[in-house]
Amino acid sequence: MMIDALIHAGQRLAEALRAENEALAALDMPRAAGLASAKLQASDAFAAACAAATRLGGQADGPSRRSAEEMAARLQRLGAENRALLERAIAIQARVIETIAGAALPKAVAPGYGAMGRPTAPRSAPAIAVATRA
Repeated sequence: MMIDALIHAGQRLAEALRAENEALAALDMPRAAGLASAKLQASDAFAAACAAATRLGGQADGPSRRSAEEMAARLQRLGAENRALLERAIAIQARVIETIAGAALPKAVAPGYGAMGRPTAPRSAPAIAVATRA
């Protein structure tokens, strides 16, 4: 039955979200990053199951309907929690990067005089490029 496949895919996605949320809440970024591919695979499988159920016009009734509604509510909660935790992790990473970049900049030095008594040119900060992937 198509609805059973959809519920199974939803359970797999819920488990992937729960595991990633647990890692993010503990600020275990390496573990969270390692779980990203499982979450993507589960998300793709769930999207495919949803598309198939829609295409075939599968309707849930009785216990299957209740299971589908509970799964939808669970996925909504886990998804909202995942978004908030990811936003927090990104904000923390941005602060870390800013701190590292600030430490890498040369300290301001009072203007002085160089060769032949001429004032030294002001030093400019070196270019820094930072790339992140969430």
